[in-house]
Amino acid sequence: MIETLFPLALFAFVSSITPGPNNIMLTSSGIMFGFNRTVPHMLGVTFGFGVMLVLCAAGIGSLILALPSIHVILKTLGSGYLLYLAWKLRKMTFNADPKGDNKPMTFMAASLFQFANPKAWIMAVTSASAFLPQMESIWLSISLYCLVFCAINLPCVSVWAGAGSVLRRYLAQALWQRVFCAVMVLLTVYSAVSIWL
Repeated sequence: MIETLFPLALFAFVSSITPGPNNIMLTSSGIMFGFNRTVPHMLGVTFGFGVMLVLCAAGIGSLILALPSIHVILKTLGSGYLLYLAWKLRKMTFNADPKGDNKPMTFMAASLFQFANPKAWIMAVTSASAFLPQMESIWLSISLYCLVFCAINLPCVSVWAGAGSVLRRYLAQALWQRVFCAVMVLLTVYSAVSIWL
């Protein structure tokens, strides 16, 4: 069993810790709202991705990605949302007031975003096809697979939100805020474009 779970754990770590739409959004949220207010966003990412893992392990993910029209719709939604986010990030403010206009992404919104995130679909389909443990009960196998992946995913995405909240302390000067906003906008636009590459 360990020879099956170790490659899954390694894939889960590498795919979850590397930059992507979720991690860029979590870093931005950590900067704008701090770590504590970003927790629902982090939990939503892991929960939504966990649901996607179940669907892909059950074979639905491969079917969705095999249909070109659905794949194009997912890519369009994902890149459209990222471009919208880049537009909002251009004037990122470090809002300490919880009653301000800007609000962190909710648990439900973060969960639903996973289904418009092509990187998440590719991670889920790849891991389900390559690393699903072979056990007598398929549902036990799927449960173990999802548990391992989500247990690794949540700390990885938390690192990005934590990095954002740490950076928040060092971005008090307006100049550095503008520089950081420009970098985040460029990374977000790159993520939106890379969906189509």
